Amino acid sequence: MDPKQMAGRVTLAVVEDHPVTVDGIRLWLDRDPERRVELLASGPTIEAVLAGPGADADVLLLDLELNGVMVVDRIAGLCADGRRVVVFSGHRDPETVLAVLEAGAAAFIAKHESADHCVETIVAVATDRPYVTPTMAHALLADARPQRPQLSEREHLALLLWFQSMSKASVARRMGISEATVRQYIDRARVKYAKIGRPAPSKAALLARAIEDGLIRPDEVRTYRSFASDDAAPPPHDAEE
Repeated sequence: MDPKQMAGRVTLAVVEDHPVTVDGIRLWLDRDPERRVELLASGPTIEAVLAGPGADADVLLLDLELNGVMVVDRIAGLCADGRRVVVFSGHRDPETVLAVLEAGAAAFIAKHESADHCVETIVAVATDRPYVTPTMAHALLADARPQRPQLSEREHLALLLWFQSMSKASVARRMGISEATVRQYIDRARVKYAKIGRPAPSKAALLARAIEDGLIRPDEVRTYRSFASDDAAPPPHDAEE
């Protein structure tokens, strides 16, 4: 393939301890007519993959069970390091999916649905766009309080700081995370609202939903606005993203 064509491709690293599954992923990537994703590295452990070219991949596709051990507790750290994590697992019960998303993963692909959603999910996550697989939708809709989305502490803090007019870059600095992760938190809140029939496509709409549901109080927004007064004003285009 022409190097110029490869330059625009999304790069992927895969943590998977079954070689036959990695072969299947390669096949799905090769079958994509646009060849949008390039596999940089694969391996049976997180450490092995991140020790080489996989450290620079746009997206990390992570099997949730490696060598018989569940690695849900590794997700938050990977996301805090600025990695875009997509979990790829046969453990698809709603509790597990929600735990993965709350930990910061950008998306969840169940292994039984991967052929249809693998490439699309990876490309969407690499460009910081939300992509909801059927398993994710089922888990979100199975939440105990579907009419009032539950936000993780990190999602809540990111929204709160963003609502008081901080740019996403400033929110990232304040929270000690990457800007991409901030965007994931905001997009995930929008996805949760869209899935219950209450879309919030703009910043103003999302703030209204959050206040309506008591997730954020108006006085909290005012308090945090003054607290962050030392941050640079966000660029005009960021005001209604």
